[in-house]
Amino acid sequence: MKIICIGRNYVNHAKELNNPVPEIPVWFMKPQTSLLTKNKDFFHPEFSQEIHFETELVYRINKVGKYIEKKFAHTYYDAIGIGFDFTARDLQSEFKAKGLPWEPAKSFDGSAPISEFIPIAEFENTKEIKFSMKKNGELTQQGISSDMLFPIDKIIEYVSQFITLKIGDLIYTGTPAGVGPIEVGDTLEAFIGDKLMLTTKIK
Repeated sequence: MKIICIGRNYVNHAKELNNPVPEIPVWFMKPQTSLLTKNKDFFHPEFSQEIHFETELVYRINKVGKYIEKKFAHTYYDAIGIGFDFTARDLQSEFKAKGLPWEPAKSFDGSAPISEFIPIAEFENTKEIKFSMKKNGELTQQGISSDMLFPIDKIIEYVSQFITLKIGDLIYTGTPAGVGPIEVGDTLEAFIGDKLMLTTKIK
């Protein structure tokens, strides 16, 4: 099982971090040990002083595919959830400045909390899925899937040129503006529409 993450997929988030808006999908991967399921607590790692939350819609792949055409991509996922892409921003900034890979800042254990999934059939309109996040009860991030620079079908077409997608793979589709740091004692809540999907306490 692979965790594929898309970066800079919302214009307002790219701008808030002073990053250029990409012309093709920017993607990286997290290992399976990054997953944090069943609303388990996240323990702040000692190697970073600046872990940021990034709230993202997550699509679950339901069949094997390679070189998938965009027009067929919608048949390759069967459910949508929500997750946090925790990022060691201090490490990431250091690595970016040196032209080094991001993995230590993105792929550490527990860096991908994930909710349960909602079957595609239960969505009225998968093109305009609203989602949000609260930190300690205060609304912090809001997004809608129609604002993605690269919608999920385009992401699948692009990524599947390079790697075979397999059943159970997860695609984190990027975060809107409003990212920020977490601290021990914080509680993060992520919603799809009005439905609370994910709660992560920071320990």
